[in-house]
Amino acid sequence: MEHAVDYDVIVVGAGISGINAAYRLQETDPALSYAILEARDNLGGTWDLFRYPGIRSDSDMYTLGFPFEPWTGGKSIADGADILDYLKATVSKYAIDQRIRFGHKVTHFSWRSSEECWIVTVNTPEGEKQLRSRFIYLASGYYSYETPYRPEFIGEDSFAGQIIHPQFWPDDLDYRGKRIVVIGSGATAVTLVPALTRGGAEHVTMVQRTPSYFLPLPDTAPTPGPIARRLSQQRAHSVARWRNAVQTVGFYQFSRRAPGLASKMLRGAARRTVGETYDDRDFTPPYQPWDQRLCIIPNGDFFHSLRKGDASIVTDTIEEFRPEGIHTTGGTVIKADIVVTATGLTIEFAGGATFDIDGESLQISDRFVYRGCMLEGAPNLGLAVGYVNASWTLRADLSARFFSRVVDHTRRTGKAAFVPRPTGAMEARPFLDLASGYVQRASGSLPKSGDRAPWLVRQNYLLDAVEIRRATMDDDLDYVARAQTREGLRS
Repeated sequence: MEHAVDYDVIVVGAGISGINAAYRLQETDPALSYAILEARDNLGGTWDLFRYPGIRSDSDMYTLGFPFEPWTGGKSIADGADILDYLKATVSKYAIDQRIRFGHKVTHFSWRSSEECWIVTVNTPEGEKQLRSRFIYLASGYYSYETPYRPEFIGEDSFAGQIIHPQFWPDDLDYRGKRIVVIGSGATAVTLVPALTRGGAEHVTMVQRTPSYFLPLPDTAPTPGPIARRLSQQRAHSVARWRNAVQTVGFYQFSRRAPGLASKMLRGAARRTVGETYDDRDFTPPYQPWDQRLCIIPNGDFFHSLRKGDASIVTDTIEEFRPEGIHTTGGTVIKADIVVTATGLTIEFAGGATFDIDGESLQISDRFVYRGCMLEGAPNLGLAVGYVNASWTLRADLSARFFSRVVDHTRRTGKAAFVPRPTGAMEARPFLDLASGYVQRASGSLPKSGDRAPWLVRQNYLLDAVEIRRATMDDDLDYVARAQTREGLRS
């Protein structure tokens, strides 16, 4: 018996992952009905949310961009505005923009076996609505847009200047001629420091509790060779995508197998570029390369800011804020007019929405992840999560392609639902294998990786690409017949 639904598929989120999923769904079945629900008033996700100076990609655009839509920009490490323009052009070209429903924030998902669909509760400009969809694909990213990680510091109220978080950068902030402190040492901090110096700040001091590893890369694409110049634009893009993916995986594997040598190489690059002001304490993390994500610095701009004296690093903890600036535990006084708290993200699964299956709450942290893109025991549900050691889109596209294949198989065989179920017991492993603070703070709320395929969440695009291509439609995937009882779904 067919049950009335509003859509075959609801995609949550109109960022890179959601747009990618939409393309793969309509590529697999042009007749499929789907909608993208976007909580905000614009597409782009991260690239529309963040507006701080210098916002850019931390992966090359041949792998961060879509495999089906060539990146033609002049920069391989691209500015945020250019990325947003690329996303807008892509959704227009493939008519994906007609499927986006802006101002639609999902608050709850409820699977009902009796109706063989998900009931999706959505806050819209017209009030709360409920939509019915056979399949759900979660592409809303991994962090909270409303609540970044923001530790409180002693004496903040006494500080005479401004305190700003990069996630809420004021459009009218004039920082020219100002002394700025940036708290943090991650990708946002090392992007902000050179951007603020170029924008006219008097001096920028990066205060870091723990150093990071930095990887300088050119921000422009290499000049094509004679063979590449004869390729079509799409073929040249594919070649560059694979080349960069292989290089990224290769350097990651090298770093994990020879961490001491990798650390020496990375610190050596900093020493050569920074010059006389280089202090090894500022560039020697207490962990190995790729225990946390490397910070990409295009053209070594962060190093050059330090070399020129426009910026400096203080490696210490913060004792307190005072009217004139920050006092560190080691006794350093850093005068500041503006303090930027680049202190990190707060991980949030599915945009904070909740789930139930036939009235029983679905606890995400209790579930294993199937092929990196589905949840154990959750019918007709897919999700996009990228790599921690490479471009987000590399895995997001693999996930969207596999999900689209499973949806198509489920529909063509006349089944009501697919349900991933492991065969036998498994050892739980971390879903995101990083020692970064934002990951560790959220470890209790994330799903689990298993200890074997297809439940092992790997950080290797090359192996995953081969496995996804060879994946069958019945390996640890159960299919539920039409009008099957609730007890049958749970069995």
